[in-house]
Amino acid sequence: MILTTKGRYAVLAIIDIADSADSEKATPLFAISQRQNISLSYLEQIFTKLRKAEIVKSSKGPGGGYFLNKDPKEITIAEIINAIGEPIRITSCSNKKEGCISNKETSKKCKTHDLWHGLEKRIYDYLYSISLYDVCSSSFPKFYQTTNNNFLS
Repeated sequence: MILTTKGRYAVLAIIDIADSADSEKATPLFAISQRQNISLSYLEQIFTKLRKAEIVKSSKGPGGGYFLNKDPKEITIAEIINAIGEPIRITSCSNKKEGCISNKETSKKCKTHDLWHGLEKRIYDYLYSISLYDVCSSSFPKFYQTTNNNFLS
């Protein structure tokens, strides 16, 4: 499974903003960088994309930084990952018309294409079901556990 560092850091940085003690004040990137041990230049790249996706808004000047652009209940984890343009990939198969990597000559799907594509969809369904608020709440670990899936315990 491929979830890029950029995707993980984007989620981590947005959670940092959501958890900030004073939501009336902007959160500077250097503060997130220090707290989360993420390169400031890497965060700048991530936040450019998050701002374009309207997940965050920025404030310039002294005391500047970033705010959430929406209520944490309205921001899903999948939206954050999609905003940075680095989707989660389970398969090396192409979603383009040329078919799977193992069948480039025939443009056909490989035998496992639908299996891995189905898993990607399940992961995205899960990530779309979890809001930023859910992750930041103290009850989150209970949120994802179900009685039917002992493997999550």
